[in-house]
Amino acid sequence: MSDTSHVSTLAHKATPDHFPQWVLFCAAGFIAFSLISVGLVRITGNGPDQKAAAPTMQRSLVFQDHHDGGVRVEDGVSGDTLVVLHGEQGFVRGALRALTRERYSRGIGSTAPFELIARVDGRVTLFDPSTGQRVDLESFGPTNAAEFTRFFAMKPD
Repeated sequence: MSDTSHVSTLAHKATPDHFPQWVLFCAAGFIAFSLISVGLVRITGNGPDQKAAAPTMQRSLVFQDHHDGGVRVEDGVSGDTLVVLHGEQGFVRGALRALTRERYSRGIGSTAPFELIARVDGRVTLFDPSTGQRVDLESFGPTNAAEFTRFFAMKPD
């Protein structure tokens, strides 16, 4: 008989844990508010990444792989060679790789120029008018952005 009274005492003392429901409601409200806010920003086009500042400088550039492994940078208007980049040129190649991959998937060749755009707010953008793709170069740091901004001042060889 003593075993039965011990079991009933344990069963009686065990109560389920109660998590406060207000915490769940607050979390659900926060998630709903976040989703609605992001949706409204995207729909209205008022996001910081969607409205570009006015351009201050713009230059058309064509990047061609050179026979010795370098990258020839040409003026997109005149076709004159500005410079041939030798060596790794990691950031320049990486930024171009992302844009040229999209071109090749659409069957667009490498002869169409890219637009290098400096903006009033200090941003520098590499834009591909043939695909609508862009790379905001300043987001990779000032050193990497400077790899492209030097093309604004270059004169043909």
